[in-house]
Amino acid sequence: MRVAKNMVQVDIRFISKPFTSYMVCLIGCLMFLFVSSEAIQAQTEWPHVVPSKDGTPISYEIHGTGEPTLVFVHGWSCDARYWRAQIAHFSGKQRVVVLDLAGHGHSGTGRERYSMAAFGEDVRAVTEAAGAQKVILIGHSMGGSVIAEAARLMPDRVIGLIGVDTLENIEYPLTQEEFKNMVAPLEKDFPTASRQFVGEMISPQTDQGLREWILADVSAAPPTVALSAMNEMMTQYITGKAAKVFEEIRIPVISVNGDVWPINYEGNRRHMLSYEAIVLKNADHFLMMNRPEEFNAALGKAISMLREKQGK
Repeated sequence: MRVAKNMVQVDIRFISKPFTSYMVCLIGCLMFLFVSSEAIQAQTEWPHVVPSKDGTPISYEIHGTGEPTLVFVHGWSCDARYWRAQIAHFSGKQRVVVLDLAGHGHSGTGRERYSMAAFGEDVRAVTEAAGAQKVILIGHSMGGSVIAEAARLMPDRVIGLIGVDTLENIEYPLTQEEFKNMVAPLEKDFPTASRQFVGEMISPQTDQGLREWILADVSAAPPTVALSAMNEMMTQYITGKAAKVFEEIRIPVISVNGDVWPINYEGNRRHMLSYEAIVLKNADHFLMMNRPEEFNAALGKAISMLREKQGK
């Protein structure tokens, strides 16, 4: 019996030590998971909504921290999703804000006119709601015209503009007749004509899945919104306002463009405080999506150039 008792005692001692360690480890892991879950929930930045000047709700997201804040503005009939490859890349070191302009994505659609000035108010509302003090505005395509309007509204916040395949010629000589001919197919059959219109801006080398996604997405835009925005944007070139707005904003401008359209450096510099361009060879209109690594490197260079200009 004594031997059996001792055997039991020995057996219990043998089991108790690893069992105790196991329980301590298990409790520690559970506490770690609980705390980590709470921390993740606390750090999660859900999408936000802020009213623009006219009351239209504008959807936006904030990622990361650090100034200057990068505010990304999408192009015609697009939305914040077009910047997916940039959010993860840049939000590790700086605050990144993406938004859906009125009539696009998850933002309100109650306007009668979708003007560049009204879009500029959307950007201002989001920038102020995000609490950004020093801002670099980045605009793709139509977004180039929008960020110019937004900068005019926030002279004390915006330190520079970066156009993405846009602003190649702010003196572009467009006539009313030329614009009428350009927009007529869109007015007649928007889904079909918009696919053709945008399809000509996408390289044949682009992944076919991405190409089809872009075309399907743009052609599904609300025609009334798209046609109004197109009319408002192109009218600025007819009247010359596309160039004149830059005479009111005395900040440097850089564009990261494909090489599809020639750049009028002399014309741009007649109206801008300063203008420089980074051109990606054989890149198309959606270079931030189909050439993300090369584009992100170029955009990072443009951001550094603006920061250096600010420091001088």
